[in-house]
Amino acid sequence: MAKEDDSVTLIKVIDTVARAKGMTKIAKEAGISREGLYKSLSPNDNPSFAIICKILNAIGYTLVPTRIAKKTEI
Repeated sequence: MAKEDDSVTLIKVIDTVARAKGMTKIAKEAGISREGLYKSLSPNDNPSFAIICKILNAIGYTLVPTRIAKKTEI
């Protein structure tokens, strides 16, 4: 499980899976260019949520929101 607000780790994981499945294939299935896929998954880019959703769908994954338990003060 990634830490809260750890988008860098999430992008790295998506990049690893996309590379394993083939970047050309994933780009085509996501409806973006191969270069656009590489750029979106680079550590220097800040891809839109819509692009991340397209890439996740192309690699066979989805995001599922999970409620975070609030910390209580003692």
